Amino acid sequence: MTNELSFDILGTTFSIKADEDEEYLKKILKQYKAAINSTQSISGINETLNIAILTGFLLCDEIYKLKQQLNELREAQAEADDESSEVEDRTIRVISKLEHALNLFGNDKNI
Repeated sequence: MTNELSFDILGTTFSIKADEDEEYLKKILKQYKAAINSTQSISGINETLNIAILTGFLLCDEIYKLKQQLNELREAQAEADDESSEVEDRTIRVISKLEHALNLFGNDKNI
């Protein structure tokens, strides 16, 4: 289902069509407007084109950092999985040795 969203940003009207839910598009628009307002506040820039360009750059920076964090989390999870697997293997070996020892002693009638 294609949805259309019309909006005004920095004095320019846009209309986009997307295969996304209308509520999702509105959330993205709200986030972009907040990013523009933030860029205007921290930069003091008033020219709309410069605001749009700087906002796009800052959003790309944020996306890149989030991707880096995601990759770091995935690597940490893989390491944790490896460690967990190693602990599991050791535990199984210890249980096996205990079962073997119990079987040996379990056959002794003096115990």
